[in-house]
Amino acid sequence: MASKVEFVKYVADQLSEAGTVTYRKMFGEYGMYLDGKIFALICNDQLYIKTTEAGKRLMPELEMAPPYQGAKNYFLFEEIDNIKLLNEFVRATWEELPMPKPKKPFN
Repeated sequence: MASKVEFVKYVADQLSEAGTVTYRKMFGEYGMYLDGKIFALICNDQLYIKTTEAGKRLMPELEMAPPYQGAKNYFLFEEIDNIKLLNEFVRATWEELPMPKPKKPFN
């Protein structure tokens, strides 16, 4: 079941304190970006946040699961209504993630 854009927009709104959040449709689901870095996927209307050491320190009990078959485990973040916790967790995750590599120009 594909994610609903309304859910994606809701998650983006909940993250407004973390920075500039954008999203992009990817393979029928959505990639979530914070200030230009991809930090999460939304699959089947569930928020999967990339795994980082900061995330493990902040919420060691958080369930991990693959967002789709064959994927690496991500944090399955279900407390989307807890704005303070969500923003803190995402910001800490974002700080550990590398900046995306610049795109090569077409020749």
